[in-house]
Amino acid sequence: MDLSRYNSSELQQLKKDIDKELDQRRKHEAKQAQQELREVAEKYGFSLSELVPSSAAKGTRSTSKGTVRFRHPEDPSKTWSGRGRKPVWVKEWEAAGRSLEEAKASS
Repeated sequence: MDLSRYNSSELQQLKKDIDKELDQRRKHEAKQAQQELREVAEKYGFSLSELVPSSAAKGTRSTSKGTVRFRHPEDPSKTWSGRGRKPVWVKEWEAAGRSLEEAKASS
């Protein structure tokens, strides 16, 4: 397809039209995939919700921050999962020469 014959506004409109069509096709394909998954689940005597967690079935991600692995021994409201950046209290704790093992949350 030779796009050089289009001016900028025509190209912008073409891009919008393409994006709209791609979005519609993606939604249609998602519905088809859900139907196929339902059929396979039913073939084995399951419902789709039994095999796929509800958040995954809806296409959403869990917003859980993770399990608390570290808790400030003097201020239990300060916690950290051990993932991502270290919170300020952890940095200060370590800078004071304290071990992170001392802040391990009890199970």
